[in-house]
Amino acid sequence: MTGLIPVPRAVEGSPGRGVLLDRDTTLWAAPGTETTERWLRATLGAALALPLRPGPRDAAGVRLLLDDALGPEAYRLSVVTDRCVEIRGGGPAGVFWGAQTLRQLLGPEAFRRAPVRPEAASVVPPRVVEDAPRFRWRGLMLDVARHFTPKDGVLRYLDLMAAHKLNVLHLHLTDDQGWRVEIERYPELTRTGSWRARTKYGHRASPLWEDKPHGGFYTRDDVREIVAYAADRHITVVPEIDVPGHSQAAIAAYPELGNTDVVDTASLTVWDTWGVCENVLAPTEGTLRFYEGVFEELLELFPSEFVHVGGDECPKEQWRRSPAAQARIEELGLADEDELQAWFVRHFDRWLTARGRRLIGWDEILEGGLAEGAAVSSWRGYAGGIAAARAGHDVVMCPEQHVYLDHRQDAGEDEPVPIGFVRTLEDVYRFEPVPPELTPEESVHVLGTQANVWTEVMEDQARVDYQVFPRLAAFAEVAWSDLPAPDERDFGDFERRMAAHYPRLDALGVAYRPPAGPLPWQRRPGVLGRPIDGPPPHA
Repeated sequence: MTGLIPVPRAVEGSPGRGVLLDRDTTLWAAPGTETTERWLRATLGAALALPLRPGPRDAAGVRLLLDDALGPEAYRLSVVTDRCVEIRGGGPAGVFWGAQTLRQLLGPEAFRRAPVRPEAASVVPPRVVEDAPRFRWRGLMLDVARHFTPKDGVLRYLDLMAAHKLNVLHLHLTDDQGWRVEIERYPELTRTGSWRARTKYGHRASPLWEDKPHGGFYTRDDVREIVAYAADRHITVVPEIDVPGHSQAAIAAYPELGNTDVVDTASLTVWDTWGVCENVLAPTEGTLRFYEGVFEELLELFPSEFVHVGGDECPKEQWRRSPAAQARIEELGLADEDELQAWFVRHFDRWLTARGRRLIGWDEILEGGLAEGAAVSSWRGYAGGIAAARAGHDVVMCPEQHVYLDHRQDAGEDEPVPIGFVRTLEDVYRFEPVPPELTPEESVHVLGTQANVWTEVMEDQARVDYQVFPRLAAFAEVAWSDLPAPDERDFGDFERRMAAHYPRLDALGVAYRPPAGPLPWQRRPGVLGRPIDGPPPHA
């Protein structure tokens, strides 16, 4: 198997000694395979000192072509002779995923950015690999609001996603602690809303503070670059603008967005701690028009079918005390504040639908009903996803108990910041996205699954890497491969294949958690390091 991750559907040996790739190797690419052609030259070519010059179809080298007999993301990689490696894909994405498998077959050195042994031969072993994904949504949610990930870090994670055949990057762009995307018509969102004066260090129970400003944002051109870079890797970027809760950064920038009749919103600053903030958007026509302007610019930058509106963890106390909010409830004929939130979300559901997009939000948006095309990210366990699927809504399964990668990886107290549920590498490998309660007809609404990376306790790239890997490799196999039932999965086989995968992660510069667990110097005593019962607020 050569340690392939995710595990493919079928691998067979083929006759011959394999294919030698050297400076004379050519690359022939059929129309429709241009993204993979560019990627092979830029990535494998740089890593292995391979020019991969254009050549005729029957020349020695690598051949890329489309095959209508395969599914859109399916591929067939074969060493057809001792002179040629052929990758067939049912669509451009299938060819690209086949190229990721080719890279794994070539060993860890194919994962570097420049050759370390330029004179060494690269041999593709004699194999025929046939493969296709189980789900069409194989996602990673990256929270860039709590701790900002600069643009190059996002591009790096797109490369890591592509290497594991993940195809949706959900960017959590706004929260109480920061606004991370430039909106031209509202410059204060980034001038004021993207910076906070200090940051709580560790979980919200920690007494420690990092007393220096933290912030940053993506310019419109940064976003265009991220989206284009992702598209070349057949990854869709889904933006999230969280409403009506998790909005203190926006209110700090534009105080009129808040409930000014009960709060001195002009005195608010970008929030510097973690948890669920009581400052939420006012349910006014002015707020609706403001966020319509935000979404108009967002749609110009992100071509994704889905736009995420958050919709989670919205405290209602300010609305209960606000005469303006209570008048709004009466004017609309609503029963209570919960229905007021549903009215807010449904407004943007209709607004996005009218522009050819689809709303997706955390499972709280089910409360009060949804338009037909809306979808749900089920984070509070499986229940929201089950209810949504039974109501005919599409679902992305991302239950916190299973795929929140900020949660601790060991039951001991020597995790860097041991919060949330314990979820080991094996736990993630045994996660099943489709709950058994769903009928086959209801299960078709499960678009796929997503691992969520909330960054309250991840202050830099190294900490993100440590929490995410190697568990993301296990998650990627769950999302891609046609695995048996959780209790029948061969975790021992996965671990054996991971032994070949760790050197690839090393070559990519991933600061993953060592397989043997935390090292002694990673122990942190006191409140910061003590286990926290239950998960932190997720968004």
